Amino acid sequence: MFQIGSIGLLKAIDKFDFSYNVKFSTYAVPMIMGEIRRFLRDDRPVKVARSLKELSVKAQKAKEALTKALDREPTINELAEEINISPEELVMAMESSQAPVSLNDVAFQDDGSPIYYIDQIDVDEIHQSQWLDRIALKEALSKLSKEERQIIILRYFKDKTQMEVAKLLKITQVQVSRMEKKDSK
Repeated sequence: MFQIGSIGLLKAIDKFDFSYNVKFSTYAVPMIMGEIRRFLRDDRPVKVARSLKELSVKAQKAKEALTKALDREPTINELAEEINISPEELVMAMESSQAPVSLNDVAFQDDGSPIYYIDQIDVDEIHQSQWLDRIALKEALSKLSKEERQIIILRYFKDKTQMEVAKLLKITQVQVSRMEKKDSK
């Protein structure tokens, strides 16, 4: 933080103009604070789009309000409906606000014998392959449009028929079929 504040101070020195007719401290303090805020907002180990960060904050506020109103924690569907987004978008936004965990961090400790996250990973080839497949699947799904992603999730993860998907998305069964086949060649 000291280094970031120093950068803010150097920027203030560089950009200060005596014609502002204010004390240097009046100009420098907001510059330094702005640099620190920017660092805290943007410089995380994993870069997250600002829109996703904003959606995460909106979801958190809605979750707090719904928890009070319902006297229990809301479900994903209730929360998604409250802020008018799909459950998939909500989960993505909520996960984006989670700090990454190191595999060397302690997952559980009881009476001095810690269990690390890395100990929880089953490293036999089948599980490792499934783990890598999941990462690849998430990557591939993230490149699809919202509607294409919904079709894939409904069809292959929720076992819906083309007709059921069409009805849910208010499109025709033929459109669902075409979207499934799109770019599969």
